[in-house]
Amino acid sequence: MHLSSSGTAALPPAPHFPAAPPSRALQLLNRPISPFGAALLAALWIAGIGNLALWRSMADLPEVANARGLAFGIGFGVAIAAIHVALFSLLAWRWTLKPVITLFLLAAAGGAYFMLSYGVVIDRSMMVNVLLTDGREARELLSLRMLGALLALGVLPAALLWRARIAWTTPLRQLRQNAIVFLASCAVLASAGGLFFQDLSATMRNHTQLRYLVNPLNSFYALAIVGRQPVQRSGVAVLPLGEDAHLPALAAGAKPPLMVMVVGETARADHIGLNGYARDTTPRLGSEPGVASLRNVWSCGTNTAASVPCMFSNLGREAFENRPANTEGLADVLQRAGYAVLWLDNQAGGCKGVCDRVPKVDYRALQAAAPELCQGDECFDEVMLRGLDERIARLPAERRARGVVVFMHQMGSHGPAYYLRSPARFKRFTPECTTNALQQCAREQVVNAYDNTIAYTDHFLASTIDWLKTRQAQWAPALVYVSDHGESLGENNLYLHGLPYRFAPDVQKHVPWISWFSPQFERQSGVSTACLKAKADERLSHDDYFHSALGLLNVQTRVYEAARDIGASCRAAT
Repeated sequence: MHLSSSGTAALPPAPHFPAAPPSRALQLLNRPISPFGAALLAALWIAGIGNLALWRSMADLPEVANARGLAFGIGFGVAIAAIHVALFSLLAWRWTLKPVITLFLLAAAGGAYFMLSYGVVIDRSMMVNVLLTDGREARELLSLRMLGALLALGVLPAALLWRARIAWTTPLRQLRQNAIVFLASCAVLASAGGLFFQDLSATMRNHTQLRYLVNPLNSFYALAIVGRQPVQRSGVAVLPLGEDAHLPALAAGAKPPLMVMVVGETARADHIGLNGYARDTTPRLGSEPGVASLRNVWSCGTNTAASVPCMFSNLGREAFENRPANTEGLADVLQRAGYAVLWLDNQAGGCKGVCDRVPKVDYRALQAAAPELCQGDECFDEVMLRGLDERIARLPAERRARGVVVFMHQMGSHGPAYYLRSPARFKRFTPECTTNALQQCAREQVVNAYDNTIAYTDHFLASTIDWLKTRQAQWAPALVYVSDHGESLGENNLYLHGLPYRFAPDVQKHVPWISWFSPQFERQSGVSTACLKAKADERLSHDDYFHSALGLLNVQTRVYEAARDIGASCRAAT
């Protein structure tokens, strides 16, 4: 033992151990990777994991149920990867490569989650939905399942990418390498296309929905289309419509009309009790004299942003989709004719431009007027009846003397949180799905929650009719209810709505059209409930909405087309 100068025992020097070699995984992570390697790994991840919805859909096709079909699927995957490598090679520079690949990874993760969870596809209309979705609607889509998917499919690979060391070279050499990679990727793409051209052509022709599943290229393409063909937005100048619109003088003994036009939300015709649904979801309307339900009505689109501007237009679906410019709509023409027009909106998403030039009350003002009918920042549709007399009284007196048209834009059956759309006393069908992650619930629970929203709409419409009845001494009241689009409730693993119109299932396009006319309104309009009931199974559509409204309200204008007025034949028969 050695003693230190202070007399204490000196400790022996600590033994030296060599540092443990880094693990094989860490060695691989720390090893520099070429820009081409990073682009290739990201492209393979996106083509494989990011396109699980595409591969799931292709696996169900009879065309791929053999060896050639398997080879085609592999070739298709190689082609998708090659496209991404080609795109990445164009931006394979020190300050752009990682941000660009990160954007693609996150977009692919989001697209994959929604396509796998709800069976939707990403096209122009769906991108419009995304761009016009308000914060409240967006919150309903959030879930732990979504967070986990985004972390696993997007954030994790992006984090690994940013941790990786990229072996950059001189700009000139990098340019040469990028060009070589781009040309090689194009060669691979051309080879895959040449080998499987017939299979690709036939498959895409017979199953057009597949092109909307190529993720995330579908999202970027849809965004580009929206940029080239922007949707109508608030504040954008539009062309006038029906500048000659006017009202004839009221006949002796006639009363000014009081028309409530309810724009429904996400109601499908086959879940309406009046239309023969096995469940009586419309008991109050079913017992109401003067109610007629048209059972064969088809929407302009499969989402609100497409359907509402279209149904308020005079053009019809096909012409509306190809319109060269935005024009005014039904609310504008009614106001120009001389009616007092009022728009009540119980949706944060708004009226999609159709109410921009008429008096309106948004959901915040409705909430302030009747907070007891609200939960958080959302209100039940009955809130639109609160204070309605006072709101009408504030409209110009000279217009009220000619008649009043009140538009009510429902929250209705908006998903995925159907359980939030109906008060507790209207939850007749149980158990409900009480989450926005519909795929986690049994389909029966999803249907129960949805049917409860229809039952509440029945109550809301019947309550509106009751309110109208009490105004018959002064007015000739009437109500027309038409939903904007339908909804998928798990059929074929599809949920919600918004699929491209040409291959969307009928349940997203088949909508209810319900009317109630007071005896006075029937006499003045010449359209009887009995006549409408005789048209119950006649094929009709949103194309008829604009012209039918003008006909019912006796608006005289050159833009009116009697052939699209469902009540024209009723008046001709009287």
